[in-house]
Amino acid sequence: MSTEAPPPRSTEDGRPPGPSPEEFAAVQDSPEFAELRRSYRSFAFPLTVAFIAWYLLYVLLSNYAGGFMGIKLYGNVNVALVLGLAQFATTFLIAWWYSRHAATALDPKSEAIKARMEGTE
Repeated sequence: MSTEAPPPRSTEDGRPPGPSPEEFAAVQDSPEFAELRRSYRSFAFPLTVAFIAWYLLYVLLSNYAGGFMGIKLYGNVNVALVLGLAQFATTFLIAWWYSRHAATALDPKSEAIKARMEGTE
């Protein structure tokens, strides 16, 4: 297997060069990083809380509302089955939605920060 990329640079002690801890701290304090963190948190935290609430609602209904969950909707399909399948559907929907959000809002910002840190802007 071959690659066209040059071998990584190294310092005198054989370690690859990289940003110092002070540079990492400076980036962590930068407005760009704060915006990246805000974009992530404003998406992930509310969605996580909403999904956990939705999951707990399903569990509570299963435990305490057996009559409701046992209502037949069509043939042998009852409310519990429909809500259980909806759990899977919302899991995949959230994963897809986060992937889109990351690709459009998070990845470009993180790549810009990474390029600046590595000096490849």
